[in-house]
Amino acid sequence: MCSYIKISKKNNFLSGSINITGSKSISNRLLILKKIYTDDIHIKNISNCEDTKILKKNLNSTSNILNIHHAGTAMRFLTSYLSIQQGKEVILTGSNRMKERPIFVLVDALNKLGAKIIYLEKIGYPPIKIIGKNILGGEIDINAQISSQYISSLMLIASTFQMGLKINLKEDITSLPYIKMTFHLLTLAGIKVTWNDDMIIHIYPGKKKGKKIFTIESDWSSASYYYSMASISKKINITLSSYNKESLQGDKKVSDIYKKYFGIYTIFDKKKIILRKILNFIPKKFIHLNLNKNPDLAQTIVVTCAALKLKCYLKGLETLKIKETDRLKALKNELFKLGVKISITNSCLRITNFFKKKSNSFIRIKTYQDHRMAMAFSTFGLSQSIQIEDPNVVEKSYPLFWNDLKYLGFEINYYE
Repeated sequence: MCSYIKISKKNNFLSGSINITGSKSISNRLLILKKIYTDDIHIKNISNCEDTKILKKNLNSTSNILNIHHAGTAMRFLTSYLSIQQGKEVILTGSNRMKERPIFVLVDALNKLGAKIIYLEKIGYPPIKIIGKNILGGEIDINAQISSQYISSLMLIASTFQMGLKINLKEDITSLPYIKMTFHLLTLAGIKVTWNDDMIIHIYPGKKKGKKIFTIESDWSSASYYYSMASISKKINITLSSYNKESLQGDKKVSDIYKKYFGIYTIFDKKKIILRKILNFIPKKFIHLNLNKNPDLAQTIVVTCAALKLKCYLKGLETLKIKETDRLKALKNELFKLGVKISITNSCLRITNFFKKKSNSFIRIKTYQDHRMAMAFSTFGLSQSIQIEDPNVVEKSYPLFWNDLKYLGFEINYYE
């Protein structure tokens, strides 16, 4: 097992074509639907990431103890899916960090609808015992501010309820595009769903004839790291495959953000995107963004700002504290090593200042078991040598990331 890697690049130019596999978010949703409606849904270009592999493996497991390790989506989606498996008793558990990530909102909603889910250790957190029941459905209120995955998880199984399900969303909705993604996938699959005034979602029982073959477009979250590299590099010629101009993924917003704030524009050419620099682009000295709808882009954006010495204020980051790590604290700690001062609250992050660090070729970034920390900080390799701990963590969402960086001309050395 590799302990850390050292990343550097001899020049500041980027050129090459990268093929990124299917979106993790779309893949995981379709896996649940395929398990429910086996013969009606067929998936092409499924994600090769660890999270999707873990979900697929556990969906097909006959064991009564399922360990999903760090896979948060698997924890939430399996909680709902297993609750409708009548007569089956399963313990759902994960890593130590997973046992610190709350699941109360989802479990409470399912239990109110007639499920039987029991906490085995700390109330509100995994591990949980799920006893499969015949859930009739009905109506539920749910706090939409904590995690969109709770809502998507319920939506994916609701067509199996005899009465269907009406979800009343309370509070401000976080990561709204991910709920819209679930909505559109259900509709395409032939499940009737309505969404009124953004606050009431109604999933009706049963399934009509819908789309059968789903070819999943590539992951926009994974593409974001190349937008960051493009911003930092002096010259670029990067092509990424395969992407749709009309995408279901909310993180497609990265193309708009990087055009407006960093001078990178996107050319859509059939199923490919080509990244180009806007000539003579002058970035704003201070960047103010609300990432409530796209919190997974926060690490990429703040590292881009840090590398370009741009101050920023990012808000709408409430969910970052309950991810693989507390991402706000992790960013503050690791960017300080690179001469960047950051202030944080429970939902905001601000780059306040830059200071000159003593010359040190041994800056090592901790990843905190978080794939996005590793990939976001790798872009510093364009301007200086940097070390990143636990590089294998990228397997969670983008297993070939380091290979693709080597193809672009990065030098990557592995150390035990």
